[in-house]
Amino acid sequence: MKKRTYCNPVGVSRYTGLLLIMPFIAGVLLFTLYPFICSFALGMTDYDNIRPPEFVGAENYRRMLHDDTFRKSVGVTFRYAALLVPMKLIVSLLAALLLNIEIRGIGVFRTVFYIPSILGANLAAVIMWQYLFTADGLVNQLLGLAGASPVSWYGDPDRAIFVIVLLRLWEFGSTMIIFLTALRDIPRELYDAAKVDGCGSVRAFFRITLPMLRRVIFVNLVLQTIAAFQEFNAPYMLTGGGPLKSTYTVGMLIYDEMFRYSDMNAGYANAVSWVLFVLIAAVVGVMFAVARRGREGDDR
Repeated sequence: MKKRTYCNPVGVSRYTGLLLIMPFIAGVLLFTLYPFICSFALGMTDYDNIRPPEFVGAENYRRMLHDDTFRKSVGVTFRYAALLVPMKLIVSLLAALLLNIEIRGIGVFRTVFYIPSILGANLAAVIMWQYLFTADGLVNQLLGLAGASPVSWYGDPDRAIFVIVLLRLWEFGSTMIIFLTALRDIPRELYDAAKVDGCGSVRAFFRITLPMLRRVIFVNLVLQTIAAFQEFNAPYMLTGGGPLKSTYTVGMLIYDEMFRYSDMNAGYANAVSWVLFVLIAAVVGVMFAVARRGREGDDR
């Protein structure tokens, strides 16, 4: 049998491709895999960033079971994610539907709506947000014009977290872009056929738009959930975790244990980060299981 040969007109070595991706492989090994393994190893030690690590086994994980601050931060993180993620998906989808209308200058409006996501929780945006919700800020001034009493946004544990949620809700641009791209991929013929059959706009939204966006909604749900569980910047800069640690997320606990406390313990911080990783993986795993069961039910 004649051996098959392949044409290689430029004389490229079979190892050229491997050579080209070596920088990426090296980056993954050095900046992802190595820190990942070191973090797990440090989570089994007592380490204060100064003295050599001392192996303590699962002591850091046992400490979490009796750590009221850890349990409080987990509860705050779950509450924050439960408030933010559904609201962000709804607002992003509504904005995408609005910006999917083809009118003159729609590109300008799309850019304007996306700008908050570029700003993020940077210092200027946070200062603006702090002023809006201070005792004599713009929000309370508007409430006064409406005849309502001023609200202590930062002093009430039940309201402080909503200030952070609103800040992150304002940054819906990336989620909106994903929805907008998916909306533009829905065949227009489906809406034309539905209109011929007497289907109104609201019914078309629930019978055509939402089913066609089901997979995109799930992707945005997973991405936003992961981001919400890792929240640190907004509560750190806006409230510092207060009042009464009502906005104290797991991310803030990791930071404090790693850098701020006088008896800081990098080993405990790494252990908490691993627990956070497991929590995120478990929540996302449940989402995939529910989505898979839903698809199997539709197939039947």
